[in-house]
Amino acid sequence: MIHQYKSNGYNIVLDVNSGAVHVVDELCYDVIACLSGQDGTHTPKTLKDGRALALLKESLGDRYIESELAEALEDVAELAEAGQLFAPDCYECLLDEVKKRKTVVKALCLHIAHDCNLACKYCFAEEGEYHGRRALMSYEVGKKALDFLIANSGSRRNLEVDFFGGEPLLNWQVVKDLVAYGREQEKAHDKHFRFTVTTNGVLLDDEIEAFVNREMDNVVLSLDGRPEVNDRMRPFRNGSGSYSLIVPKFQKLADSRNQERYYVRGTFTRENLDFSEDILHFADLGFKQMSIEPVVGDESDPYAIRESDLPVIMEEYDKLAKIMIEREKSGNGFHFFHFMIDLEGGPCVAKRLSGCGSGTEYLAVTPWGDLYPCHQFVGQEKFLMGNVDDGIVKPEIADDFRSCNVYTKEKCRSCFAKFYCSGGCMANAYNFHGTIHDAYDIGCEMQRKRVECAIMIKAALS
Repeated sequence: MIHQYKSNGYNIVLDVNSGAVHVVDELCYDVIACLSGQDGTHTPKTLKDGRALALLKESLGDRYIESELAEALEDVAELAEAGQLFAPDCYECLLDEVKKRKTVVKALCLHIAHDCNLACKYCFAEEGEYHGRRALMSYEVGKKALDFLIANSGSRRNLEVDFFGGEPLLNWQVVKDLVAYGREQEKAHDKHFRFTVTTNGVLLDDEIEAFVNREMDNVVLSLDGRPEVNDRMRPFRNGSGSYSLIVPKFQKLADSRNQERYYVRGTFTRENLDFSEDILHFADLGFKQMSIEPVVGDESDPYAIRESDLPVIMEEYDKLAKIMIEREKSGNGFHFFHFMIDLEGGPCVAKRLSGCGSGTEYLAVTPWGDLYPCHQFVGQEKFLMGNVDDGIVKPEIADDFRSCNVYTKEKCRSCFAKFYCSGGCMANAYNFHGTIHDAYDIGCEMQRKRVECAIMIKAALS
């Protein structure tokens, strides 16, 4: 499968199955387009048997002379021989092995607090209630969750735990106690915990900052961008804005971590479709690690992204990519999560095909110890997998998630970005289509654009 596009003056060719990226001149771009449009299953042999050149002469002879076409075809054939163009699909045959993998849990999202001190308008967690009740996780439940993770992690040494909410700092003592317990268990079981906390920063202080810097591998700081944007969507319950309180705390924390091992995470809605300005606002505040996600909501929600918004959103991603290149070249660059792409290595085969591992490698734990495939399924009883006392009592749910991959989703099979997004978010697919074996269409369009921009940035900076 070949994907071609033009961006910021570059002619880019992506060979989907091999992952090879080529920046080519106009002639090679047209030659590859002609060949892939005619037949996407070319081999080095068919590219050299004369028929390919005849096709090129017929289709492009009015623009290029025969010798030019022949020379370009020779270059294309060499790339095909090297497995970097028209590469065969080497992944679908591995599906059975992926599906046979045992459930080895490596990460937990601990819902340490089903409560929050903000009233974000787009919150999928209903201000921390998750379709249920407000509650704080007890130390005893959290301890059982860590025991469950250790017991179900197999031979995997590195284990990940994200303290999540609601707002985790509302239950800070339990966070500290569970980190201490985890450190004790590391020695007993030859494991290593990588702790993360996701916070809105309202309760952040010097003591919490010191603990986070000592114990947390990563910190996610929730902020939506410019003051008016953030305060419109992330107010306190009395309606007042949160920006002025939390931004100085976030700047101090980011600097104390040497601008590493954290990221500022925002959400954009149709009320700030010029979200590149919010990313640049983050950068101007001094942040180096950032992300801003499109809100996910039903079209009846006034802030939800709609299909009609996509042209503006695509322009914003293009604009942001170009500015990032300029800033990087001037020595003032920053990282944007959705434009970070590994073209040399990348994830393992299972990750390419199946994504985040929700329901199999990654589970969410409620304050009372129930297990769900991920935080976005919490509260939906259909996806209740078990609890920390009894373990997974509905393995069929894990089996369903394990069987979900880019080849079971018709929309993904023909998509050039499938090995980068791995089929997208299964929660979004379920919420919009009633099945995890589908894809959230608006999200797919944005993901394809982000992949294109990420590759272009690599080309521009290489």
